[in-house]
Amino acid sequence: MRDPRFEKLASILVHYSVRVTKDQLVRISGPPVAQALIDEIYRKVIEAGAHPMVRMVPESLQEIFLKTAANPQLSYVNPVNVFEVEHIDTSIGIWADENTRALTHCDPETIRISQAARKPIFDTFLKRAAAGSMKWTGTQFPTSASAQDAEMSLAEYEDFVFSAGLVDKADPIAEWQAISQHQQRLVDFLNGKTDYHVVAANGSDVRMSVAGRTWINCDGHENFPDGEVFTGPVLDSVNGQINFSFPAVHHGREVLDVRLTFRNGKVVAAAASKGEDFLIKMLDTDRGARFIGECAMGTNYGVRQFTRNTLFDEKIGGTVHFAVGAGYPETGNTNESALHWDMVVDLRTGGYIEVDGVKINVDGRFTKEGFPA
Repeated sequence: MRDPRFEKLASILVHYSVRVTKDQLVRISGPPVAQALIDEIYRKVIEAGAHPMVRMVPESLQEIFLKTAANPQLSYVNPVNVFEVEHIDTSIGIWADENTRALTHCDPETIRISQAARKPIFDTFLKRAAAGSMKWTGTQFPTSASAQDAEMSLAEYEDFVFSAGLVDKADPIAEWQAISQHQQRLVDFLNGKTDYHVVAANGSDVRMSVAGRTWINCDGHENFPDGEVFTGPVLDSVNGQINFSFPAVHHGREVLDVRLTFRNGKVVAAAASKGEDFLIKMLDTDRGARFIGECAMGTNYGVRQFTRNTLFDEKIGGTVHFAVGAGYPETGNTNESALHWDMVVDLRTGGYIEVDGVKINVDGRFTKEGFPA
């Protein structure tokens, strides 16, 4: 029996997140396990009068490639993929892992080379998104593997995923529009500010300049579900210590107790209790990988628990997150890297966000009326 929530989610993605219109070329990508959602998105795109293009790639191919390809193959830039990202009007991506640890035993160096080779495609994607010439969104399809990572049954995880996206509400789009208004008040307050300072009970104490940067309201138009506001710091301004609260997961590799020390913008020391070699290899991806491309506040107070899925974990209300690597051009951050790795700091157990000397969030709660709550 088809889950009616997939049809509802597809409608939100097509009509709210990316607002598909007639004659657009819409890429829909995801693995075969997500076909139930892909079918519904495909149907909605056709009904909107647009042209769907499906990229359904088995999850196993990436493992085969990383374990089998020679260096020239790893570093090859497929011109067809370049052409595709230059010409699509909209991209709808679906993340659905049948085995979230499939790449655990892949050589970190092959991951680094392959990741670096995709940089021209990634850069084009970011620049077109920033310019508004291409819209994109990405969402999670609930799988047993992701449910296990979150320590839930599949049924529990399905409920969690749909609830986080407000799919269970009578009018999800109206709900996201209301969230957007609260987040916009926070964004309006932040734009024009200069000093961003985060202190957490776990020993994190980092300061950076956001002068001249633009804060972005993430209200369900790109990541879905959403619930954050973000910008990118002045590159050489980051100084201090960030100790991340949750395991950092990248390409299926879990790195525990990540601790990064920054001096004049750059990671000068990195440590972890598990996966330290992988962490350092990723930080050495390219010249931009040791700089922060994104700093953000999680504002989705409907997401409360850590699930080992960055899509949800970085949105947890009462957290902040930082991404080493590529920045988003629309923020004014110009850092270029093939890496973009988000890691989360939890303020709910003690800590604060201070902006231009004013504490706007204490112990995970915003201090001003009208901000997300």
